[in-house]
Amino acid sequence: MTVVHPIPKAWLSTVDPRTGRSVTGAQNYDEFADDAEITALIAESPLSALGVEMPHKAPDSLGLSFTDALPAAVERLAAAKAAGAYAESDDVVVLYRITGPDGAQGFGLWCLVDTDQISTSADEPGLVIRNEDVFIAKVRERVALFQATGHLLSPVLLLQTGRGDELHAALDAACAGAGAPFSVDVDPAGRTHEIWPVTDGAELRALAGGGDLVVADGNHRSLAAQTGDLPRFLAVVTTPGSVAIQPYNRLVHELTTPVADLIEGLQQAGAVVAEASGPVTVPATGGSIGVYAGDRGYWTVELPRVEGASSVENLDHALVEKQLFGEQLGLDPGDKRITYVGGDYPASWLAGEVDAGRAELAILIAPVTVDDFVAVNLARLKLPRKSTWFTPKARAGLVAVEL
Repeated sequence: MTVVHPIPKAWLSTVDPRTGRSVTGAQNYDEFADDAEITALIAESPLSALGVEMPHKAPDSLGLSFTDALPAAVERLAAAKAAGAYAESDDVVVLYRITGPDGAQGFGLWCLVDTDQISTSADEPGLVIRNEDVFIAKVRERVALFQATGHLLSPVLLLQTGRGDELHAALDAACAGAGAPFSVDVDPAGRTHEIWPVTDGAELRALAGGGDLVVADGNHRSLAAQTGDLPRFLAVVTTPGSVAIQPYNRLVHELTTPVADLIEGLQQAGAVVAEASGPVTVPATGGSIGVYAGDRGYWTVELPRVEGASSVENLDHALVEKQLFGEQLGLDPGDKRITYVGGDYPASWLAGEVDAGRAELAILIAPVTVDDFVAVNLARLKLPRKSTWFTPKARAGLVAVEL
């Protein structure tokens, strides 16, 4: 029996006839490096899922805490339904096709997945593997949101590692033969997102649940399903051929030590530091990081590997977290002075934040490869927080689940 199930009561985003695009589709709440962007997008699209998922960032709720803004989230979701922004569809899985500006296509299946299948260690049974550290405050917010609204609006992205090629081919054929999409949306990168509800999806569900499912995006949402006692959670099951991993960089907004002392401290700790020149770039491969401090300097840094440590402990992301943030700056990874910036923001954007004085430091880290990501997860090793930025991201608000 598959662990992938139809959605008993789904709410599918409708299309605005004036734009030909989804009324409620939005970037996920964790795709932004600046909260002001969230407020601006909600102001531009008040019916979008973003206004429900980040209620305290909506223009009319600024200044409220997340908890105090939850009643407004409930009201916004009800208003969107009343306005016809969502259409009800029962007992469906939903085909998903994402087409990039270059014509490249990725596929997925919106569905429900059994929460008791989540495994976080080698001795814990389950087909859904989650092995990345999380920020517990974010998990509590996701629990509070679905408890208040009675809905899930953002999916967990799961990578099918056992029958990925078969699933990819089956979803490609199903989308090609499905006719006009039910809804269409376009993300900021110019990718077109299309969905089709399907009532007879047994074969697709069997393929989607036919091997280990690795959490590629949505670690906080999957843990929220567990801690909030949801029997099933909303997911998009995708394929290795549909996704790529982009860099996941960091900005430090306030330093606890002068930049010169930081660089000297890294050298004394065994790091190999060299001055860099030219445009700020993300390293092409792992082994060294970029440290940009504007007119105070730009360096490539090889952080010392720990002899006898696991491959994960010697990942650049883990070394930055332990050696640069922890040992040199005395910052916990969850410190508000650190912003985690996904690959949708280029290196030039991070450099611009430093140059403009909105950040003190940009840390540029080469992306983890898809093959390494799968291998680490199948070995049940734990990745550092915010070490993988999968693209394309599934849009929030295209498919909502009423609990």
